[in-house]
Amino acid sequence: MNLPGLERLLGVCQRLNLGLETSPPTREPLKVGTLLEGVSFDPVLASVYSRLGHAVFADRLSTLALYGDDEESRDFEKINKIGRDRWWEELGAPVIVFGGDVHAYATVPGLADEQGRQPVVQIDTYEPDFRVMPIASNVDRFFDSYSRYLEAADSHYQQTGERDLYFPWHATEILARDERLVELMRAGRFDALMKNVDDTTRRWATKVMGR
Repeated sequence: MNLPGLERLLGVCQRLNLGLETSPPTREPLKVGTLLEGVSFDPVLASVYSRLGHAVFADRLSTLALYGDDEESRDFEKINKIGRDRWWEELGAPVIVFGGDVHAYATVPGLADEQGRQPVVQIDTYEPDFRVMPIASNVDRFFDSYSRYLEAADSHYQQTGERDLYFPWHATEILARDERLVELMRAGRFDALMKNVDDTTRRWATKVMGR
């Protein structure tokens, strides 16, 4: 599977000198069709893990970590065991967590498209009700959007010296270009996951949807 979003994110981190750490894939990466905590593993993530064992993007600006799938750490499997036990009931739907910074990034198996690609949400696990924000129609589109956010945030920092642009709050115009994401949001497909969001988050979602 081609992953132009991932390639773009890798390129932006290198070009802007934002920091990049990666490791090679494990000998037996998770494959398409694998059941993880009882739900289907996303095919885009399977392709990502066929190339990378783990990654840390842009730690000099706004760190995004791809959890490791290696024999030694098994961070990916550990975090999803925790997620199943602690988050699924509260969220009301299974999710597969693949990365994070101060938040968790996860795919939603129940909203997969006809090719099996799962949309991505950000989960604020520090909020008591687990605030959920839809951010991409699939994992590679998330990487693309995040790379464009990094470009905007770095430009802002170079001009002002301030690191006060945050994803996804200040990326509504970028996310609005993801037509499939907007379609899902307008159709109310994320409403059950977003049941606990506040008015500020609802206004953010309205901007992404162009309403």
